[in-house]
Amino acid sequence: MTTHGQFRLGQARRGQRGIIAAVGRSPGATNGRDEVFDVELERRLLEIGFVEGARVEVLHEGFLGRDPIAVKVDSMRVALRRHEADMILVREAPAQGPAGTAPR
Repeated sequence: MTTHGQFRLGQARRGQRGIIAAVGRSPGATNGRDEVFDVELERRLLEIGFVEGARVEVLHEGFLGRDPIAVKVDSMRVALRRHEADMILVREAPAQGPAGTAPR
């Protein structure tokens, strides 16, 4: 987990949920990939709905190495490799009250 209640989606565990804060790699982080790959991946993630403000939840983790993961993004379900999910910065969602309502 990073500071201020934010984390990379690739580090999330099953059942963890939040709200997308940003899409893109961390400044200075390359993970051995080239910049063209990261730009293309960022574009694809945005196109399929991983946009700022969207709600996300990790639904399932793969058996070996917890990869890939199944993610609910708003009303869609998408499978991602963890290295792809690392491009998505998520902030913790507020706790929910009964019947999925936010507490007052």
